[in-house]
Amino acid sequence: MAGAVEAKLAELGLALPDVVPPLASYQPAVQSGVYVYTSGQLPMVGGTLAVTGKVGAEVTADEAKELARTCALNALAAVKSVAGDLDRIARVVKVVGFVASATDFTGQPGVVNGASELLGAVLGDKGVHARSAVGVAVLPLDAPVEVEVQVELVDA
Repeated sequence: MAGAVEAKLAELGLALPDVVPPLASYQPAVQSGVYVYTSGQLPMVGGTLAVTGKVGAEVTADEAKELARTCALNALAAVKSVAGDLDRIARVVKVVGFVASATDFTGQPGVVNGASELLGAVLGDKGVHARSAVGVAVLPLDAPVEVEVQVELVDA
């Protein structure tokens, strides 16, 4: 049975995807004490990275913002895989967004807003977090965006 967080996702027209399988030797998420740390989540949909390239060149900032939203949805799936229930989220503590950027692109914060806005829409005040938005030369699979999330849990 879906909890309140997944009901909110459905209300927004979204569904929690399957956890994206690791591309290398790591876990999609791990729990340490009351915290869950996700690995960097790419904007995979159905096992496929639909868009590749640098933001500000092959990918527009608006496209990248939507991709960051997809990354955040994938991060929630990874959190659920170890927490068991997204309703256990007490708060999102930190979001780190990496944006594969053309050399003159400086709009990384706007891109990562896609992830932050999704978490806020789904979790309300529990989705308010600290954040970093970093421009990088290249990401795995030539993805435009990668997002990692840290959440604090309440006891089951």
